[in-house]
Amino acid sequence: MPNAPTHIRRHLYSTIEPYSAEHLDVGDGHEVYLEQSGNKDGIPVIFIHGGPGGGTSPLQRRFFDPEKYRIILFDQRGCGRSRPHASVDHNTTWHLIDDMERIRQYLSIDTWVLFGGSWGSTLALLYAEQHSDRTSAIVLRGIFLMMQNELNWFYDHGTSAIFPEAYERFIEIIPEGERGDIIKAYCERLMGDDPDAQLEAAKRWSVWEGNAVTLVPDDMQLRQSAAPDFALAFARIEAHYFLNNGFLEQDDQILANAHKIKHIPITIIQGRYDAICPPRSAWELKKALPRATLKMIPVAGHSAFEADIVHELVTAMDKLATQKS
Repeated sequence: MPNAPTHIRRHLYSTIEPYSAEHLDVGDGHEVYLEQSGNKDGIPVIFIHGGPGGGTSPLQRRFFDPEKYRIILFDQRGCGRSRPHASVDHNTTWHLIDDMERIRQYLSIDTWVLFGGSWGSTLALLYAEQHSDRTSAIVLRGIFLMMQNELNWFYDHGTSAIFPEAYERFIEIIPEGERGDIIKAYCERLMGDDPDAQLEAAKRWSVWEGNAVTLVPDDMQLRQSAAPDFALAFARIEAHYFLNNGFLEQDDQILANAHKIKHIPITIIQGRYDAICPPRSAWELKKALPRATLKMIPVAGHSAFEADIVHELVTAMDKLATQKS
């Protein structure tokens, strides 16, 4: 009998439906969509989506063994199925962290695992730095530290060199005199009074990011990026956050406070060719957290759903479940 292969690629778990879905009033006129699936008595894990403004999808339940995990998804303020749609009022990083803590208390959870990618990694790290006693483990993908050099990379001199034709389509609606600050120029249009101009800007903003998400072009991703409801929330909220530098007190806030979470088991999964969140950020985070595990995936971009990224994320969650059982 031949030996079993030494490397078996893991895939997403089978489709599951939530056993609970509701809207939770978090104050300030906001109601966030909240759902639970998997094992009611399992290990609590909260999926923290990207963007800001990305929202969740049923596919994201499938990173976790439904027999082992109590899977919690929520849509952050203003996006997905949360209400009101595309609202940036009372919508900051600190509101979102408070919302997460409200969810934990509402669900009577003592400690939970944080699972987040891209902006979800930012929010996971910031939450953990404030609530390390409520965080049992962290699994991250596509590290974004909410630093100015990362914004410069994506909206100015980095990703534009990799996707020049897509970048030209992105900036062509902005007069040359305003291109010195693309985020500000877009924010003015996204927050303006003209709904047609808002939607046009939203689609351009969202499709620009959609072009860079995967290592191999993905037509379905681009269609989803251009969908009006998704694009409006995604672009308005993301531009609002980025114009305000994520509402952080200092540029390197996450790294400066990394010592607060050095005792927490942390796994970092990073695509080598991530054009949105450059691998340097994952490397800087690893240096600030020497005990964390960093896996740099040789042939992968930004998306959580690229095959090798899926393999590493599912493997990390399975290993964590074994350790906690």
